[in-house]
Amino acid sequence: MEESEIAGICKALGDANRVKIIKMLSAGELCACRILEALDITQPTLSHHMKILSDCALVAARKEGKWSYYSINCGRFSEFKDCISEISCTKQETCCCRKE
Repeated sequence: MEESEIAGICKALGDANRVKIIKMLSAGELCACRILEALDITQPTLSHHMKILSDCALVAARKEGKWSYYSINCGRFSEFKDCISEISCTKQETCCCRKE
């Protein structure tokens, strides 16, 4: 996964409502109406959030009649988690560019 893709996902997750949506979807696919009820937001606001989550491919959408159903794109989410888990916090005595 490219750094720009990781940054896009981090940006998408930089909103509390979008994090809540991801947490809700971790239990499985949900209809937009259920997400609206849980978050107490308007339909246009939900559409905005879902577009951002879909644009970075974290969320997949499908239409059934007049309803939209959303789910986590598990492959993309796992790839993101793997990239993030590669980042570690290690303490170096000196900067690697100052080899003395």
